[in-house]
Amino acid sequence: MIKVAVAGAAGRMGTRISALSIDDSEIMLSGAFEREGHEFAGRDIGEIAGLEKCGVLLSQSIEEIIKEADVVIDFTTVESTLYNIRVCAENKTSIVIGTTGLSESMIEEIKGYAATIPIVFAPNMSVGVNLLLKVIRDVASTLGDDYDIEIVEAHHKHKKDAPSGTAMKMAHVAADAVNRNLGDVAVYARKGMIGERKSKEIGIQTIRAGDIVGEHTVMFCGTGERIELTHKVSSRDTFSKGALRAAIWLKNKAPGLYDMQDVLGLKD
Repeated sequence: MIKVAVAGAAGRMGTRISALSIDDSEIMLSGAFEREGHEFAGRDIGEIAGLEKCGVLLSQSIEEIIKEADVVIDFTTVESTLYNIRVCAENKTSIVIGTTGLSESMIEEIKGYAATIPIVFAPNMSVGVNLLLKVIRDVASTLGDDYDIEIVEAHHKHKKDAPSGTAMKMAHVAADAVNRNLGDVAVYARKGMIGERKSKEIGIQTIRAGDIVGEHTVMFCGTGERIELTHKVSSRDTFSKGALRAAIWLKNKAPGLYDMQDVLGLKD
């Protein structure tokens, strides 16, 4: 059994991760925490998550619970995640990170901590999305430059970063498969007299509306045909279950930076 602590435990993702961890026979929920001064501080996390009381009270800092945890699961904010990973590194505690919107310099900082602790860092913990990444790589490398690549993603109106981390991961995978540098060919918006589409562009378009949990479509468009690969999520439990699977997988792993492709055994 692995002892898991949940960051941002009273949030949209945190409550579901907490609830599912309570019901998982391979996991012991050892801690749950939120920012200092949170309105639910001191309340039982089971009750917050809509279940019966479980005996784990919502703490106001990672320091209060870190000593009891084998793994921290973090779907919070950029600033909170960077702070939490520093504390995990100091305490030799593994961490699963699902936070998106991190800059390249922040990702480099995470890579530095991976020399000390095992980390699973992935923009999307869904099993389906990670299988789709493998398919995208295969399709893009087979079709090559003869097909235009476009990505459309849609999320709820409360999501703060755009494009989504998942869309960017898909774009990077597709670009690598056709030997392009995404930074040179990505197009994030089109308006006005923009001229003809450049042959090696990769379009990444964003929709924010309502309560859409997450939808991603990758289009490979050729002359006379179009291939569409689509993944739709209807419940955050998809991500929560993936995060818990990653936490279990991390047990006894050596320090290093891993992703869900490692967790699922999808790497060649």
